[in-house]
Amino acid sequence: MLLPLVITAVVGYLLGALPFGYWLAKAKGVNIMEVGSRNPGATNVKRVLGAKAGNTVFLLDALKGFIATAIPLLFQLGGPAGSSGYDLGGVIGVAAAVLGHSFSCFIGFRGGKGVATAAGGLFVLMPLPCVIAGAAWVATFFISRYVSLASIVAALVIATLPWFLSFGLIINGVATLLGLLVIARHHANISRLLAGTEHRWDRK
Repeated sequence: MLLPLVITAVVGYLLGALPFGYWLAKAKGVNIMEVGSRNPGATNVKRVLGAKAGNTVFLLDALKGFIATAIPLLFQLGGPAGSSGYDLGGVIGVAAAVLGHSFSCFIGFRGGKGVATAAGGLFVLMPLPCVIAGAAWVATFFISRYVSLASIVAALVIATLPWFLSFGLIINGVATLLGLLVIARHHANISRLLAGTEHRWDRK
């Protein structure tokens, strides 16, 4: 059982580490690590290169998490369905993918904030909390026009809501850890929000 889980972690990390935002921007002659917020995530790509590019990166980043989580569950790499190991395979997959996205070996262990990748992976494990977190993101964004604040609120929902539902200790635990990681990756945004200097998305 150990070897399949190690393989799951390695493959999940490498999938998550694929820097689609960096590559897409580079193909357009832009070093996304040097413009805007200097982040290769979907929000900065959208701000610099437009909605089509940003939405493409978001979907690709979410797909990384989805695949990294779904594969170990589909092939029961952690154990048969219904066992604790079965859930563990998916949990390791999504956790590794988010770490890969946040600290990509392909771009000097820098990366995005993990929102899309975590959402894609956790949707496999707990679709209802992800839908609710998505609704919280949309509501917060349209009220405040702050992408960062919306992401932080969604991460708080993911970190707390599963404990009121029946997903089990392993899944609930990783959801909390990933939610807190996403919030921690927004530390600079939190400072700017408190200072009133955070970038607000303009109404078009």
